[in-house]
Amino acid sequence: MVQDIFEKIKSNRGPIGQHAKESHGYFTFPKLEGEIGPHMIFRGKKRLNWSLNNYLGLANHPEVRKADADAAADFGFAAPMGARMMSGNSNYHEQLESELSAFVEKQDTILCNFGYQAMVSAIDCLVDRRDVIVYDAESHACILDGVRLHMGKRYVFKHNDVEDCEKQLERATKLAEEQGGAILVITEGVFGMRGDQGRVKEIVDLKKKFNFRLFVDDAHGIGTLGAKGGGTGQEQGCQDGIDVYFGTFAKSFGLIGGFISSDEQVVEYLRYNMRSQIFAKALPLPLVVGALKRLELMRNLPELKDNLWKITNALQKGLIDAGFDIGVTDSCVTPVYMNGSIPESTNLIYDLRENYNIFCSMVVYPVVPKGMIILRLIPTAVHTLEDVEYTIECFSKIVGKLKAGEYMSDKIASV
Repeated sequence: MVQDIFEKIKSNRGPIGQHAKESHGYFTFPKLEGEIGPHMIFRGKKRLNWSLNNYLGLANHPEVRKADADAAADFGFAAPMGARMMSGNSNYHEQLESELSAFVEKQDTILCNFGYQAMVSAIDCLVDRRDVIVYDAESHACILDGVRLHMGKRYVFKHNDVEDCEKQLERATKLAEEQGGAILVITEGVFGMRGDQGRVKEIVDLKKKFNFRLFVDDAHGIGTLGAKGGGTGQEQGCQDGIDVYFGTFAKSFGLIGGFISSDEQVVEYLRYNMRSQIFAKALPLPLVVGALKRLELMRNLPELKDNLWKITNALQKGLIDAGFDIGVTDSCVTPVYMNGSIPESTNLIYDLRENYNIFCSMVVYPVVPKGMIILRLIPTAVHTLEDVEYTIECFSKIVGKLKAGEYMSDKIASV
């Protein structure tokens, strides 16, 4: 008997969606209001906010706000009309691509409307059914979805395990030789959940033994790592070995959109074959002009990154000294690992928000194994040391309650 799609959806809402009625608007799809920054309004009360990827504090920088407003007044959000290839190109788009290329030390760059969309589409564009993909097991969902589109073979290596990556490259090499295909290795510069940097330099070193090209998603590395903020490859001294470099505007830039940088011929190929850009309207000019201003400040105000790391180091050291497990992070992403059920995690978060006025992201199953809770903190250049001190003090109180069983329940918190 043929099933009805809607009936199937109603009977299986998914591991997170099954809690939608209880969680919507509070634990999921919360509404943060007011000026973007470390202190925002949630449900009518000011909260100390650790949930925005606004690493450098650029989202609400006065110069940025002025540039955004001026560009919106000058151009409106409709311009340019059409896809870049047909009628939506501009000098500003090309200027931003040129300046980004210089910033990440690549020959050329293509702008993309959305980071997630760009990664999926770029993978689909770069490989055909004869090619083989080798990728990290904990890659972001956009990479996984791009890999799923691949009509050929793919091999996954254990997270940040270079030895296993080498084993998968041996398998990939054999198959690619048989099929007359090529090999694309994909990893991340910074893994957004654990906060650990990808083993990019060590993977680059594998090129001495294997013939492959390396694609790095550096969404969390651009602007936060490297002497000049140029990302993980710059930080690890191997930017030349990254063949295709992806960055997003959604984090350090405090904007929306993304870009892919590579050799001139590769970018030209993407420009004429990447379906998500060929068949999509160009980025609106206010976003492009706004990105140019953000990039200018990123280059000219190194104190933004310096302050980001002052806050990051204080937060991470303070948490460790207080006995918290923050895993293996060596980036600004700061996960705090705890043990507990989903109901316990919701009660903990409710207590943290309502009684301590701290807002941070909660990560539970199926993103992490059952019985694990991650409170994910994102420090920014506009947080203060007082914010850090208060947060560690409050976390020490809630973890004591968690261990004492005060958050135990059979169902998620009622809000």
